[in-house]
Amino acid sequence: MSVQIIKREGEPEWAVVPYRDYLRLIEKAEMLQDIQDYDAAMEAVAQGEELIPAEVVYAILEGDNPIRVWREHRGLTQHQLAQAAGISTPYLSQLEAGKRRGSTAVLRAIAQALAVTLEDILPQ
Repeated sequence: MSVQIIKREGEPEWAVVPYRDYLRLIEKAEMLQDIQDYDAAMEAVAQGEELIPAEVVYAILEGDNPIRVWREHRGLTQHQLAQAAGISTPYLSQLEAGKRRGSTAVLRAIAQALAVTLEDILPQ
């Protein structure tokens, strides 16, 4: 790689490289960033951060009820989740069907039972 160094007051200020070399440097920098992002993600997983399957994300983005999506992802029945959240199964069913809106306390209990944040179960 040929590099032209331009100095200002005796100190290097600019490095001029052929465009082809510039493109290779950009590609390598992007690859390094990808590797660092991957390493950071794997460290977060090792520290206990949960990976969320694409099916969960897409279902919520497509408008499915987030409580139902998370409940099914966790492998819980309505009865199991209702018990864990301290509410009745019919009440949970109505929340999942969009026929009722839960109080903040109820939604917090459901979120806690699902091990997600309150924001994760709020409808879009």
